[in-house]
Amino acid sequence: MSYAVKAMPRPRSLTDDQIAAAALALTDRAGLAALSMRTVAAELGMGTMSLYRYVTDREQLERLVVEFVLRDVDFAPPRDAPWTDQVSAVTNGIRDAVSAHPAVVPLFLTHRSTSAGVMRCGDVLLRVLAEAGFHGPDRVFAFRTLLAYLIGALTTEHLGPLSGPGTAALARLPGDDFPFLAETARVARSIGPDEEFRRGLTIVLAGLGASP
Repeated sequence: MSYAVKAMPRPRSLTDDQIAAAALALTDRAGLAALSMRTVAAELGMGTMSLYRYVTDREQLERLVVEFVLRDVDFAPPRDAPWTDQVSAVTNGIRDAVSAHPAVVPLFLTHRSTSAGVMRCGDVLLRVLAEAGFHGPDRVFAFRTLLAYLIGALTTEHLGPLSGPGTAALARLPGDDFPFLAETARVARSIGPDEEFRRGLTIVLAGLGASP
């Protein structure tokens, strides 16, 4: 008696973008702590070991997510524009790409030396600063200041938005005890996130331009 051997279906082929999209959807929904080979495999409807055919570990998953988020950022601002406009174009492009996925913000620091996308962000900003006359330590300080503002603004927009309940609570504080905090919070409630980021960046750039 002969028995027919049933062939097992071959795992479907996946692209990096498909894996990254699944990992990003999971992160958006459940947070960065939920990201793992097991959970992403489940998101893709496959076994964990099958995912290892495409990705070696969680670190590579994280890098794929970073590249996926940054894929549409324009890293070529007009070279004939003022340096402040070039910096604004790049930083606003990064913010636009990342703000919809606040859980991944920490990955941009974690993979600053391993992600091609993050390194492109850094290199173009440093090129603009160099052409604007920032050299040596001054360029380091200017670059780190821009990085601190960008990461801080993205984090603050997510964890403490001006439109959120925290600002509303501060606006209700008794004026006799917290006069400046309460007044400022009442004004802040009318400021949108785009204006907040743009005006803050303008202040940072003005300070850098006035630095020795």
